[in-house]
Amino acid sequence: MVEQQPSPPRRNWRSQEELTLPPILSASRDAFYESGYHGTTVRDIARRLGVTVPALYYHYENKEALLLSILDASIEHLTRLCEAAVRDAGDSPVDRFLNVVECITLYEATAKRTAMIDHEMRLLSPDLRSLYAGKRRRVEDMLLDAVRDGIATGQFDAADAKDTTRAILGMLQAIPMWYDPAGPITPTDLARRYLDICAHTVGAPAALVGQLRKKRRSRRDAVQGAAR
Repeated sequence: MVEQQPSPPRRNWRSQEELTLPPILSASRDAFYESGYHGTTVRDIARRLGVTVPALYYHYENKEALLLSILDASIEHLTRLCEAAVRDAGDSPVDRFLNVVECITLYEATAKRTAMIDHEMRLLSPDLRSLYAGKRRRVEDMLLDAVRDGIATGQFDAADAKDTTRAILGMLQAIPMWYDPAGPITPTDLARRYLDICAHTVGAPAALVGQLRKKRRSRRDAVQGAAR
C-alpha cells in the first residue's frame, strides 16, 4: 500500500516551489538529501516519522521502493511543468528551447532537495533504473527536439544536437549541487543567467543573446530600484 501521490503542479510553470510529497516520501527525501541513500536506513526514516519500521514496510516494500517513488514523483512533476512550458512557446523552436531551459532551471533551483535525489538514480537496480530513465527521457526529448528544430531552421548553430542537449542537461542538473536558495541569486535571476549561457551553447544569433541580456538588465534595474 502506498501513500496518496502529490497533486499536479500549478498551471503557471514559472511559479515553482519545492515539491510537496506525502509524509513518508517527504521524510525519506530529507534523509536521503542530508545523509545520502547509503547513509540512510529504513529505521532512520521511521524515527523521523515517529512510527515503527513494520508500519513503514506496510506502505513501501523496501528502501529502494522509497527512492523510486521519490524519483517518479519528481520526474512526473517536472515533465508536466515542461509540457506546459512547451505549450506556452507555440511552434517556435527558439521559444520552446528557452522555455524548457528556464523551466528546468527554475525546478532545479526551487525544488533543490527533490532535484538532488535524481543523482541517486544510479543506485537503483538495473531494471528499475532503466524504467526511470525512460520517464526521464521525456524531458530530455523536449529539449532535444527544440535544439534539432532550431538547427534545422538555421536559428541555432550547433554541430550535434544530441551532444549539445546532453551538455546543457548536465549543466542544469548540477544546479542543486551548488545553488543556495538563501543566497543572493534568486531562481528567476539564475534562470536568466542560464538562458544566456544556453543560448551561446546552441549558437543562437547575437540578436537573441542581446535580447536576453536586455531583459536581465531590466530585471536587475527593477530590483535595485525597488530596494532604494
